Amino acid sequence: MQLSERVGRRMKLQDLHVFMIVVQAGSMRKAAQSLNTVQPAISRSIAELEQTLGVRLLDRHRQGVMPTEYGRALINCGVAVFDDLRQGVKNIEFLTDPAAGEARVGCNPFIAASFVSSVIGRLSKQYPRIGFHVVGAEAEALHRDLRERNIDLLVAWRFDPGGDDDLDFEPLYDDRYAVVAGKKNPWTRRRRIELADLMNASWALPPPDTVIGSVATAAFRAIGLTFPNVTVSTITPELRISLLTTGRFLTIFPTSVLRFSARRADIKVLPIQLPMARVSLGVVTLKGRTLSPVAQLFINFARQVAKPLANRK
Repeated sequence: MQLSERVGRRMKLQDLHVFMIVVQAGSMRKAAQSLNTVQPAISRSIAELEQTLGVRLLDRHRQGVMPTEYGRALINCGVAVFDDLRQGVKNIEFLTDPAAGEARVGCNPFIAASFVSSVIGRLSKQYPRIGFHVVGAEAEALHRDLRERNIDLLVAWRFDPGGDDDLDFEPLYDDRYAVVAGKKNPWTRRRRIELADLMNASWALPPPDTVIGSVATAAFRAIGLTFPNVTVSTITPELRISLLTTGRFLTIFPTSVLRFSARRADIKVLPIQLPMARVSLGVVTLKGRTLSPVAQLFINFARQVAKPLANRK
């Protein structure tokens, strides 16, 4: 009998679930406690899986168990299998009630407070019973959540055209970056400003290893200067906007803030050309993963919100 035929006839989802819990727990005993069962039942499930596949899935040691190379491959498969099942159930729920469901969206705090909040505002107005779980973090953590299928999609800027082979990127619009100040700031009264003039200004910026921080780093390096002396280091966009309104601080924002921020009237763009003029903002999804109807609905509304910016010259 071929392996694929044995798997189809003999592999049980319950055994696969048990195996994944064992790997997560690190021991048969802890897995049994987690599943509220006895250890012999756990061992039986693992043995049946190994017999069906014809390979050893776990290495036993004094502290517990660890997955073999075959076990790690099965874990990756199991994550995809159970995610597809969850998505299938969501599809059925959506077919019975198209106005309900949940979208799990990842984005950095700035995009969450601007573009994503606008998409949610428009979508929730038309579909008030849809729920939204928004994860705000930086790129590395968000990509990990996407690959582990903890979120449906990302709304993110794309800096590396090569990207990741396992991810799809759909551009929505090109975002421009600008040095901005509060309307009370004396720099707003200057018609001509060089970036070097602002080296000793009071800056409120995220750290250099973040998206906005990397834009600032590239801009100052392009004119032979180091990262400016930052008075306030924070990734929180609301705090930076509040500091701008005092009239003393500068920061770097995507110019889309002037469209989406409720306090855009308090912000002025300074006449400075940054070397990183445009960066695409778009939707990032995992290749080969079927999105729930609600997640697809979110993407459709994101396209609508982005359309005026996509058409901007």
